[in-house]
This record gives sequence, structure tokens and C-alpha cells, in this order.
Amino acid sequence: MLRSSDVRTVTTPGGHILGSLLRRYGAGEPLTCEPVAEGLLNHGYRLATTHGRYFLKHHLDGDQAAIARQHRATRRLGALGLPVAPPLADADGRTVTVLGGRCYALHPWVEGRHRDGAALTRLQSRRLGALLGHVHTALEQVITRDPAGPRSPYEHPGADPARTFEMIDELLALARRTRPRSSFDELAEHRLLERRTLLEREAHRRPAAAQVPAAGWVHGDFHPLNLLYRGAEPAAIVDWDRLGVQPRAEEAVRAAAIFFVQPAGTLDLPKVRAYAGAYRRASGAGAAELAAAVHRVWWERLNDFWMLDWRYRLGDRRADPQFPAAAALAVWWTREYGAVQGAFTE
Repeated sequence: MLRSSDVRTVTTPGGHILGSLLRRYGAGEPLTCEPVAEGLLNHGYRLATTHGRYFLKHHLDGDQAAIARQHRATRRLGALGLPVAPPLADADGRTVTVLGGRCYALHPWVEGRHRDGAALTRLQSRRLGALLGHVHTALEQVITRDPAGPRSPYEHPGADPARTFEMIDELLALARRTRPRSSFDELAEHRLLERRTLLEREAHRRPAAAQVPAAGWVHGDFHPLNLLYRGAEPAAIVDWDRLGVQPRAEEAVRAAAIFFVQPAGTLDLPKVRAYAGAYRRASGAGAAELAAAVHRVWWERLNDFWMLDWRYRLGDRRADPQFPAAAALAVWWTREYGAVQGAFTE
């Protein structure tokens, strides 16, 4: 496996794997190979070769059918003019390379930077919403004719508050046992207790389980770290590992709650309004669809503790910096429910 410890240069162990892979693509001889991302879904490396610069992706799950579907979708989206970075094909026309039982893909290197909502003007926020709307309509076009794509109905029940109360108790116990105790542990305990009180009050608003008619193909993980900008314009939407069938409007709401959350845990509602209006026009989604999506994502946020789960169960603290704003957002969103609904639907 090309770990960060053995791919910093191509002369250390693992270099022979890299050389073999590059020869399949006719991508030249390796010069440098540096890790640029390491996550639960994949590892990524920036390559410099005698032919140019590339992004090497190691797909950890190894699901070749799903990876191939992602690749077909992005190549077709690129042909429609959407900003993506489709994988390169090897001499046999394949975009997935299996070496040592592990799956790799080679992409062109895209120069750009990430921009969150604070770095976007209201006009750029409108363009962001339009971009996601075009992605959703284009995905329906390019994957509908893909025989490998699942087309089953989408059942979407809201989270069960009874299970959430159990999770709160479990996380509280873990946070209280932590030694030495930190300000993060104090905040986690405060937010868990606060959320339990909120859920006791709001439990009757749990979304009903029902088939969602507006489910369709979505990126699945649309947020600032998966969108590269070059100047003021999007250069590439990356990381399609969660491509799948979900309620489309919910991805739009979920993305807005990440792009436009402010440090105090509020949403920049003027930018959300610009973004959501453009999304509705580009996707054809109606106000009622967005209203239902806002309600479901709000409920999801009330019941979700993945950041604390990572910290206390997995010992993974990468999400810790996001927790203060995300936890505050659930409380603010509950208080300002009508204003948030209006920003997405009016």
C-alpha cells in the first residue's frame, strides 16, 4: 500500500508499485509522490512525473463496480461541460487499476483552492446553487442510461429519537470519563444535555417515514472541501465516492448548512436565499420540496452526533474544529426554524 511513510519519494519502498501503475497510463516516470489527503473513504497523492502532474486516488473499499460507475458519471458530466476531473484511461481503456488487490485511479491534477461561504459573494452563492442544480439534472440524464445503476424506490424515515437518547447517554458517559478533562469535553457535555432537552420538546415533529418521490442521483458529499475554485469560478467538483440515490433537495439543504454556517453557529441567510433560489430554478425543485427537505435535514441535525462519535468512540479528532459551530447550529436552527424555511423556499 502506498502509505505516507513510503511514498514521499519514489526511491523508497512502494516506488515499484507507483512505477508499474504509471506505465499502464503512459504517464511518464515518477519524480515525486506526496500524500495530500487521507480519509475513511480513500487516500490521495499528488504525483509529479516526467509528463506532468497527477492526482492518484487509492480507493479503500475496493468496490470496482461502484468506482467504475463514478468514473462513467464524471466523464459524462465533463462531456456536458460541468467542472469535474474525470479519471484517465489506461492503454486498454480502463479507469480502474488493480495492483496487489488494491484499486487505484489516476486523475489530472487540478490547480485550485477551496472556498467556503464566507469567501463567496451573494452572486457567487447564487452560482453555487445553480451549479448543484445542474449537477442533479445532469446526473439523472447520464446515469439513467447506465445499466449498472440501481433504480429502487427510496424510503427515508426520520431518525428515531429513542435511539438518539440512548446515544446521548452513551456519549455523555464517555465525555465525563475523559481524563484530563478539557474545554472540549465541557462543551460536549453541555451540548449533549442541551440537545436532549431540545429533542424531548421537539420529538413530536419527527418526519414521517414515506417514499420520497424526488429522490435521484446526487454527489453525496457536496461541501467546500470537495469543490475547487480557480479564481472566482468553480474548477472541479471532486470526490464522488458517495455518488448514489438520495433526496436531491436534501443534498442542497445539507450543502448549504455546511457552506454557509458561521462561526457562531448561525446561517448566512441572505446567501442561503440566493443559493436556494438558483438551485430551485436550475433543478426544477418546487418550494414544497425544499420545505420538506429543510425539515428533514433539521431533524437529522438534531439527532446527529457523528463528530462526538469520532472523538469518543474512534479516537479520531479531525472533526473537532467543526463541532462548536455545528452543535450551535442545531440549536439556532430550531429557534429560527421559520426564517430558515423562508430562505430556502421564498
